[in-house]
Amino acid sequence: MAEAVYTEDSIKSLDWKEHIRLRPGMYIGKLGDGSSPDDGIYVLVKEILDNSIDEHMMGHGRTIEIKVTDHRVRVRDYGRGIPLGKVVDCVSKINTGGKYDSSAFQKSVGLNGVGTKAVNALSNYFKVQSFRDGETKLAEFERGEITADEKVKKLDARNGTEIIFEPDGDVFKNYHFIPEYLENLMWNYAYLNAGLTISLNGKKFHSENGLLDLLTRKTDSESLRYPIMHLKGDDIEVALTHANQYGEEYYSFVNGQHTTQGGTHLAAFREAVVKTVREFYGKNFDAADVRSAIVGAIAVRVQEPVFESQTKTKLGSQNVGPDGPTMRTFVNDFIKKELDNYLHRNTDTADALLKRIQQSERERKEIAGIKKLANERAKKANLHNKKLRDCRIHYNDKKGDDDLKDNSMIFITEGDSASGSITKTRNVQTQAVFSLRGKPFNCFGHTKKVVYENEEFNLLQHALNIEDGLEGLRYRKIVIATDADVDGMHIRLLLLTYFLQFFPELVRNNHIFILETPLFRVRNKKETIYCYSEEERLAAIEKLGSKPEITRFKGLGEISPDEFSGFIGEDIRLEPVILQKNTKINELLNFYMGKNTPDRQKFIIDKLRVEKDLVEGEAA
Repeated sequence: MAEAVYTEDSIKSLDWKEHIRLRPGMYIGKLGDGSSPDDGIYVLVKEILDNSIDEHMMGHGRTIEIKVTDHRVRVRDYGRGIPLGKVVDCVSKINTGGKYDSSAFQKSVGLNGVGTKAVNALSNYFKVQSFRDGETKLAEFERGEITADEKVKKLDARNGTEIIFEPDGDVFKNYHFIPEYLENLMWNYAYLNAGLTISLNGKKFHSENGLLDLLTRKTDSESLRYPIMHLKGDDIEVALTHANQYGEEYYSFVNGQHTTQGGTHLAAFREAVVKTVREFYGKNFDAADVRSAIVGAIAVRVQEPVFESQTKTKLGSQNVGPDGPTMRTFVNDFIKKELDNYLHRNTDTADALLKRIQQSERERKEIAGIKKLANERAKKANLHNKKLRDCRIHYNDKKGDDDLKDNSMIFITEGDSASGSITKTRNVQTQAVFSLRGKPFNCFGHTKKVVYENEEFNLLQHALNIEDGLEGLRYRKIVIATDADVDGMHIRLLLLTYFLQFFPELVRNNHIFILETPLFRVRNKKETIYCYSEEERLAAIEKLGSKPEITRFKGLGEISPDEFSGFIGEDIRLEPVILQKNTKINELLNFYMGKNTPDRQKFIIDKLRVEKDLVEGEAA
């Protein structure tokens, strides 16, 4: 093999847009198709919105209007408007922006001068228009290349900025916006900016009580052990309660940015709560007992925040500002004072919190012996069974390619034929397979003790590495892959019951998905079309004409490994499991998995009628 020649010609210089398009992950994280809330298309929306939010934070503009259609996003704010002579530079010159002037943006989210330029480079259409003091300036781009640069002209309009963009379909394959993800994003902006009104496709998002409103929306009031504590100080706000659930649930923010992966401020919060509670009650509680079933939110505002990536999902700042205290000291001092004062003033809440901690302590001790035996069984089983066919790259790996880690997934299947097909065609780098033996146990109404007593559940939680929380989660996506028949739906329901009952944070943090596999194959001698719905089947028949061969797949095992490779590869279709705003987990599980009621019987009969109509339609 000839040795590569390394000369001056080997050194390449890319302009800003070429570099962004070549290495988009450096700027917006993973790409994705929109099935995860941290996929690139949502980061594009955030990058534009962050600028509008920063304007509001500086006291300019109380309303932001957003319209999102299938492939186009429009954002109009009523801030000061980009200075007209710098409109083009602000969206097309890296490291250009107003946020380097600390007097203009004291505690801003976007500090790197990159976000808007990344959106521009990764959009097949991008338009920016600034309205300022009776004048306006407009420019248009395609993939970062300017296509229109209009001169400043007179226009009677409210000050502010409008940006319209269409994500590039060559970069974001088969993308689609999921309304629930966009709405959740808008609510977070509203909670962190009391008094701001955001309009998304005509729907209003507004909050007056900040994090108190957030936890009120995220929790079921009937499941709370005591009223939500809401504590506010200079540059810090906290909301806290305990519920009847398993695990810990947190929402953390920095300068209005939702830090989905936490960071130094969340670590300090978790530590400070335990320390303050121990001191208040004068007891050295186990930290896990204090934090079990906790639901908390923290928001801080800091100068010049340091994030661990351009997507700003994890705070790395050790201090709250260039001359400020450490983040740990800042958060701890606030919690120690305000939480201690609150518990002294509200004795009913203090008594309820103590009972919740004692309950967690009893439950932990109750399952300690069973847990030890179950862990030993799991270690033994891992040596001999073939339930888990693991992949090489995991979500919790300390090193390695972030894109690959974000693509790590585990398929949970039932039966040898289905797991065999997926195993033969999967990407062994990032796709694992866990094979169930028969239908899982209906765990509704049981305590966590059943997770350790039931071999299937115990092995599954070990495969996922979630026994002690999500920090060690081994797969970014947990994909339920069952047949599209009654038995498959029942297995899916039993697995969702398991996750919602004992690991609800997996669902809340958007880790659970349903694998969509084709219901039909329509083909003639020249072309094969796989269809995921009745509508797609009819469209395929019309396209192919004559009398094509139609196959109805009734189970994953009927799909050959060669065909399966197309359904779990680049064109994989995943349906995220999303908890709606008003979803109450206990009520939801009780309806589907509890004792039969007239309401559930009616629901089942109605669904059977729909299935009967579909089957009769296929026969026709």
